[in-house]
Amino acid sequence: MAGLPRIAVLASGAGTNLQALIDRLHGREVTIAGVGGDKEGARAFERATEAGVPVQAFPLGSYDDRAARDAAIAGWLTDELDVDVVVLAGYMALLTPAFIGAFRDRIVNVHPSLLPRFPGLHAIEQAIAAGVEETGVTVHLVDEGVDTGPVLLQQALPIVPGQTAAEVRAALAPIEHDLLCRAVAQLAAERVG
Repeated sequence: MAGLPRIAVLASGAGTNLQALIDRLHGREVTIAGVGGDKEGARAFERATEAGVPVQAFPLGSYDDRAARDAAIAGWLTDELDVDVVVLAGYMALLTPAFIGAFRDRIVNVHPSLLPRFPGLHAIEQAIAAGVEETGVTVHLVDEGVDTGPVLLQQALPIVPGQTAAEVRAALAPIEHDLLCRAVAQLAAERVG
């Protein structure tokens, strides 16, 4: 996998977006150099290990504060992995401004809404509660705000009346996988091109 752009993925949970990156891009368009996260034992780590990708947990309780934890992650990404792009794939921890500055315009996030509407946590539930007719997926660059960075790709999805948050989430999943893979491949190619 020499010569391919190197990415790292930060994840907190099941890792379905990570799995899409492994299945569609790893070894073809990018090398997933490592998977980090804030929760030891996350399913995402199992997925990475099964694909032969190194993992590293950075639980907040092991550090004095978020700044120290994020500095440790940044050091790992830079010194050990030498990554071109950082992908947030279900990473549920906010990143410090210092971390964002170290990887300016190289951090990609996927969010389950049509930003700028419904940023932050529980976006699907927010959309349903607001009674909107559609939601969607946004892939964007990360800046110091909460889901405020420049949009790379978006795709809408109608909300069927009476749909539950779980049903909407399931309908959004394949869109998330597609848009995230497309955006990561494009950004990674630009970063090393």
